[in-house]
Amino acid sequence: MPLGLVAFVGAPNVGKSTLFNRILGKRVSIVEDFPGVTRDRLYGTAEWLTRRFSLVDTGGVEIANAPFQTEIRAQAQLAIDEADVIVFVVDGKMGLSSDDRLVAKMLYKSNKPVILAVNKIDNIDKLADVHEFYALGLGDPMAVSGSHGIGIGDLLDRIVALLPKAEEEEYPDAITFSFIGRPNVGKSSLTNAVLGQNRVIVKDLAGTTRDSIDTPFTVDEKNYVCIDTAGLVKKGRIYEAIDKYAAIRALAAIDRSNVGVLVIDASTGILDQDRHVCGYAFEAKKGIVIVVNKWDLAPKGMQQQDFEAEIRRRFKFVDFARVVFVSAKTGRGLDQILPAIEEAYESANRRVPTSILNQIVADAQTMNPTPEFNHGRLKIMFASQVGSNPPTFVFFCNDPQFAHFSYTRYLENRLRESFNFTGTPFSIIYRQRK
Repeated sequence: MPLGLVAFVGAPNVGKSTLFNRILGKRVSIVEDFPGVTRDRLYGTAEWLTRRFSLVDTGGVEIANAPFQTEIRAQAQLAIDEADVIVFVVDGKMGLSSDDRLVAKMLYKSNKPVILAVNKIDNIDKLADVHEFYALGLGDPMAVSGSHGIGIGDLLDRIVALLPKAEEEEYPDAITFSFIGRPNVGKSSLTNAVLGQNRVIVKDLAGTTRDSIDTPFTVDEKNYVCIDTAGLVKKGRIYEAIDKYAAIRALAAIDRSNVGVLVIDASTGILDQDRHVCGYAFEAKKGIVIVVNKWDLAPKGMQQQDFEAEIRRRFKFVDFARVVFVSAKTGRGLDQILPAIEEAYESANRRVPTSILNQIVADAQTMNPTPEFNHGRLKIMFASQVGSNPPTFVFFCNDPQFAHFSYTRYLENRLRESFNFTGTPFSIIYRQRK
C-alpha cells in the first residue's frame, strides 16, 4: 500500500476513536462514553511531516461474549494483517486489563511494528500509571491523551518513523484508473470489456472479486493501467470478515489510481451505497468518471437525460464528473470510457497561467462582489496555482475568515467554466496577505 496503513486496535472504551479523530483533525468516528460504539472499521488519511498515510479505526476487542464481538474481532484481525504499523491503545485510568492481554496475544503473532499508546493520561501526575503496561511486553509505552491532545505529536513522530519508505509511482508513464462501486454492478465485466479479454473472473454473484488486479495496456499509443477492485459495502451493513478485507484493498486501489471510475447499476437504480463509494474517491481528491452500466437492463421507458438528472441531484459533490452510459454485455458506449478517463486525468494535471488566473478572479469579483461575512468583506488581491493532481489554488486576501462557502463555490464554478476542469476536484486555499 503506497501510503502506508496504520491500524488502531484495543479493548472497548479505551479511546481509540478519540485518538483517531484527533489525528485526522475532524470527527470521523462516533465517540461516546460507553463501550462498543465503534463496531465497524472507519478509514481516513492523515499527514504529518509531509508524509501522508491511511488510518483505520477498529471496534473494541474483549473476552466477554458481547454483541457483534465475533465480527469485531475478525475485522480487527484483518486490520492487523493489512497494517504496516499498529497503534495498540490502552486505558491509563483503568489500568491493565484482561482484555488488553487478549489484544496483546493477537499482536504477538502479527510480526508488525506496534506502538503501545497509554491513553487518558491527562496530566503529569498520571505518568506513573504508564509503567504497569510494560508487563505487556510490547516495548516502551507512550503517554497520550486523545481528549486533550497531549503526546499526539510524539505519537505521530513514532508512526512516521516506523512506516515503510514511500514508494515511487508504480506506473509513471500511464494513466491508472480503478473501477469502483458496490458489489455486482459489473466492474469485472467492464474490465474484461475494456481490455477485450477475460482477465478477471466474472460471475453473477456479489463479491466475486476479493483483491485488486492490475492490468497495463495500450490504446492508440497511450498507456493505461486498469485496476479491478473488490466491491465496497456500506459500513455497518454487512459484517462478513471477507467483505471488510475487500474494502481495505479497494481503498488502497483508489489511492493508487489517477482516476476512480464509479460504476452504477442501471437495473437497480441509484442507491445510497453508490454515493458512499464515490465519497472515497472524492475525499482522496482523485479524478472521477461515473459509468452507468447495464443500460440494456434499465427500466422500460427510462431516458438517459432523466437518469443523469437524478445522478446530478444526488451526487452534487461531484457535479464536475462526466457521466457515461454503457453496457458491458452488448458493448454499447464502451468507446466513451477511456476518453472520459483521459479527460479527467488531463484536467487533474492542468496548469493555469498566473496572469490569466488573476484576470478571471478579478472579473469574478467585479461581476459578483463578495458578500459581507464575519463582519467583513473578502478581497482577493492575488491568485496562484501551487499544485496539480489535484489542481490547488491559493488566493491571497485581506482575511480568510471573510470567505463564505457560497462565494468559494461561485469562484470554483468560474474557474471550471474558464479552464475546463471536467472530471477532477480541486482545492481553493485562502491566505492572508500581509
